[in-house]
Amino acid sequence: MLRATLLCATLLSSAAVNAKVEVQPVQHSKVGPVLAVRISEDIAPGDYERLLKGLMGNPGKFSRKVALLDSIGGSAAESIKMGRLLRESGFETLVPANGVCQGSCVYLLAAGHRKIVRGYVGLHRPYYPGGDSSLAAGSYNARSYLRDMDIPLALADDMQGIDPQHMRVLSPQELERYRLGGTPNRVSAR
Repeated sequence: MLRATLLCATLLSSAAVNAKVEVQPVQHSKVGPVLAVRISEDIAPGDYERLLKGLMGNPGKFSRKVALLDSIGGSAAESIKMGRLLRESGFETLVPANGVCQGSCVYLLAAGHRKIVRGYVGLHRPYYPGGDSSLAAGSYNARSYLRDMDIPLALADDMQGIDPQHMRVLSPQELERYRLGGTPNRVSAR
């Protein structure tokens, strides 16, 4: 019940704006140089370019690359493009304890070479009527993308079975079954 309330509050308090895409190098005391990406709010066209620009602006060697996810989803096509870039760039993905990753944010989570979920992950079928998803339906293939990310195709099937106005929060067991990660002690990554 608390999870559902938390997700509903997040949905109601969010405005339809572009995601905040922040890329910043940080020096970790134990790990060394880390390239941190934070993706939050509503994913929209143009966010891929912001991510690419941020990555290009921070060349160099990093001990780790971590993408922190706290997003209510948005454009599935943009999320898939961003996910491919995160995968190609060698990022881990992390949903922090106070974060949510719902809707198309799941595509970003799937991109991580290592995936850790401390917050909540929610699924639903993408919105189509009048949104960019209806235009993008032919330009992206969620099943192909998930296959490329080594995620079971059951995730795509299960997403399609959930009405866009409803959200299903994944249990730790479902996160593991879909290979979307888990707590730091139970990470399922490739």
